[in-house]
Amino acid sequence: MWSSNWWAYRYKLYDELMNKQLAKELNVFAIEVAKRFSFKNREGNVSNEKFEVNEVIPTSDQTAVVFFKKNTAKLGMGFFYYIGRGSSKGWKYFFPTDSHIVGMMASQYYKLEVERHNFGKNFENIPESTPLVDQYNRNRSVDNHISHKSQIS
Repeated sequence: MWSSNWWAYRYKLYDELMNKQLAKELNVFAIEVAKRFSFKNREGNVSNEKFEVNEVIPTSDQTAVVFFKKNTAKLGMGFFYYIGRGSSKGWKYFFPTDSHIVGMMASQYYKLEVERHNFGKNFENIPESTPLVDQYNRNRSVDNHISHKSQIS
C-alpha cells in the first residue's frame, strides 16, 4: 500500500492548505455526513449502504474532496466547501455529478473574466504620487502623510 512517508506528506499538505481549525471542523463534519448517508431509511439508500470517511483531500484553503468508502466496496465522493460568514457559515457539501463537474470547469473561464474586468478597478480614484510627496512622507507616520504637493507647508 502507501508508505508512512506518503501519509505524513498528505497530512502536512492538508495542514498547509487549510488552517488547523477549519481542518478539524471539516473532519468532524465529514464523519457526520458519513453517518447521515448510512441511515437505513435515508431516501435513495435502497441498497442499505453504510458510509465511512476513507480520505479527505484538501483542494484549497476552503474546499476539499472527501472519499467515502461504502460497505458495497464502492467509493462515493463529496465536494465540501466552507462559507466564512453569515447565516450559512460553516462547511457545506454535495455529491457532484458529471454535469456538476463539467459546469464548474466551465465556470473557471468566467471567473477569470470577472477578475480581469475588476482588476483595473483597484486603481481608480487613487491620487498620483510624486517624488516630492513620496520624499515628504518617507519619514513621517501614516497619520501625517499627504497626498498632494500643495499640502506641503
